[in-house]
Amino acid sequence: MYEKTVTDSGLRILTSHMPHTKSVSIAFYVGAGSRYETPEEAGVSHFVEHLCFKGTRRRPTAREISEAIEGIGGILNAATDRELTTYWCKVPLTHFGLAVDILSDMLREPLFDAVEVDKERQVILEELSMSNDIPSYRADLLIDEVMWPDQPLGRDVGGTRETVSNITRDMLLEYMQRQYTLPNLVVSVAGNITHQEVADLLTLQFQGWTSHQPGSWFPVEEGQSAPRMKLESRKTEQARICTAVKGLSATHPDRYALDLLNTVLGGGMSSRLFLELRENQGLVYDVHTTSSHLRDCGSFTTYAGVDPKNARKAVHSILQELHRIKDGIPEDELHRAREFLKGRLVIRMEDSQSVAAWMGAQELLHNRVFTVDQTLAHVDTITPEDLQRVARSLLVTEKLSMVIVGPYRSDKAFQARLKI
Repeated sequence: MYEKTVTDSGLRILTSHMPHTKSVSIAFYVGAGSRYETPEEAGVSHFVEHLCFKGTRRRPTAREISEAIEGIGGILNAATDRELTTYWCKVPLTHFGLAVDILSDMLREPLFDAVEVDKERQVILEELSMSNDIPSYRADLLIDEVMWPDQPLGRDVGGTRETVSNITRDMLLEYMQRQYTLPNLVVSVAGNITHQEVADLLTLQFQGWTSHQPGSWFPVEEGQSAPRMKLESRKTEQARICTAVKGLSATHPDRYALDLLNTVLGGGMSSRLFLELRENQGLVYDVHTTSSHLRDCGSFTTYAGVDPKNARKAVHSILQELHRIKDGIPEDELHRAREFLKGRLVIRMEDSQSVAAWMGAQELLHNRVFTVDQTLAHVDTITPEDLQRVARSLLVTEKLSMVIVGPYRSDKAFQARLKI
């Protein structure tokens, strides 16, 4: 599926040859995110990501960067998460060299102009305000806060208005110097291009760049021994309900069993929660589940939006389904979930951007890449007994968290239902 080169300076370069494509996807993965930040630095990883688009020594303005990519029909974007920051580009194959030059330039020689820093600070504050105004976003942020209080995993990746307002240019430069280093960078490329061509170009582009070891990330702090809940009172047309339990890390041997549980419960229109809450009861438009896997922990979350007068009934039904799945899953239901999970993965891997992301994130976070075929083979080994064991282990009342965003004055009616 892929080839790999590690340069003398520690840069990891991965490629996947996709001969049927006429475009190429390039992804730069950096070990930078909210798990690398002190409380005072909250949001600095995201701030740095924004500023890398605001001009370099050779391309001094954001317009010059965007026009260079959009002028060839390409797509350029970035994202910051808890454990990594990614800068990616998808361009016609004939413009591969230009795309690599632009991405490398953005990371190697960003200007961090003082005027642009202050302008982008305001942009980020507006982004935070936007997230705060969307109830579904608030529910997503609050469930993390409830599960992981007073630690990086429980903070908004973008930081807070206070921390973003207090981040200085010197803090941004110091953080970038600390984390943006060759041993902490993976470049992943997918398309109709040879590995040697990619490796030669990238080795040249990053020649002489900093190669010290980066700062470390903050491990999770566990300690939940009783159910937790948070209500945020808002005048909304819908109540947003999130429930969550602690999940499994990306390297845990049962992670794919949890992914299959996720599929059975909330992974599509034939999932248990969708059929019960939407098709049978007509309570919701959207109900789904999500499993996330991080370096040393994870989460399993349900989400639903419901008329406020039906929220208690929805909470009861969601928790009832979480309880019911601990009784076991028939082989035919597991088979459908297994084929759903495998099929979605295979379909996703037809896109070069998804392939680049698959390789780059695994290599950066875990120093290895499981191929799609290896993953599919592992999923095929999972039994109904595995799913029941994982469900009984994770879906327990003392590890349950719940968030409600909606027009309520008290959480007492919901607190009474906190039981799986």
